[in-house]
Amino acid sequence: MQTANQALKIVVMGVSGCGKSTLSQGLSEALRLRMKDGDELHLPESVAKMSSGIALQDEDRWPWLDRISDYLNNSEKSIKGDAGSIVACSALKKIYRDRIRRQAGPVVFLFLSGSPDLIRQRMQNRQGHYMQAGLLDSQLQTLETPSGEETDVITLDIDQSPVTLLHQALEQLQAFQAHACALSSHL
Repeated sequence: MQTANQALKIVVMGVSGCGKSTLSQGLSEALRLRMKDGDELHLPESVAKMSSGIALQDEDRWPWLDRISDYLNNSEKSIKGDAGSIVACSALKKIYRDRIRRQAGPVVFLFLSGSPDLIRQRMQNRQGHYMQAGLLDSQLQTLETPSGEETDVITLDIDQSPVTLLHQALEQLQAFQAHACALSSHL
């Protein structure tokens, strides 16, 4: 559980095309925390696979998840002086999220949930991304929805404007931090 004196470590998660990068960038600007798109941490071999329409396997993802955890652990001071960071990362399986939790310490996951049709439409409309829309079915099959999984997951519905989603995420994060601070004061 996050406490008041810990760096805020946020993982914006969900399948490709759900808006992870857009929300992460908005949160980075609003919270003045550094942000990394998890796609930037993939090995070139993994990017080549996905560009060719080949789904990644767990053995492809382990080193990637380790680099994500390292990024979260090495939070430099943010613009306003508080330590913290944000990563956009699919984190599709519980074992992936558990690996991040074990290696990065307390994190909060923002799970972007939406209909496959909406996500497929978004993927088809975006330009210049290596993840092909044809891989969405594989991602949806791999996704283990984190409902009821931990107290560190906030679920957000993507069927709204990016601005509304950002405001909702900020409100939920504020409530999450207030709850964490209240719990830590009782310890």
